[in-house]
Amino acid sequence: QVQLVESGGGSVQSGGSLRVSCVVFGSFTCSACLGWFRHAPGKEREAVATILTDGRTSYTDSVKGRFTISKDNAEMILWMQMNNLNTEDTANYYCAASFVSCGTWYSGQGPHKAETQNAYWGQGTKVSVSS
Repeated sequence: QVQLVESGGGSVQSGGSLRVSCVVFGSFTCSACLGWFRHAPGKEREAVATILTDGRTSYTDSVKGRFTISKDNAEMILWMQMNNLNTEDTANYYCAASFVSCGTWYSGQGPHKAETQNAYWGQGTKVSVSS
């Protein structure tokens, strides 16, 4: 059983910064690919940033240069530093872990094809950005 517990998020004005964190509990979690996804009202869920076991990262175009995903393998903590936030970043953010299909979680064109059918999910944390 794998559990993910997110924290962080909150409300900021455009141009501000936030960091979301996710602690991953369970066995063999060091072999999982990890990622942050977001779901905004009226929009489909979107893969924002992913990180593979070898440390390779992938970002959706809209956050490149602004968001940074990182992890601590020893403590199994996943972070995403979000800088220069704008109103389009307002969404519920979810961390996820998967032990299968990790090859789809990485692409030079972004993680939008990440297969999540067998992923484990956190409960989500809300990020609100006002203008």
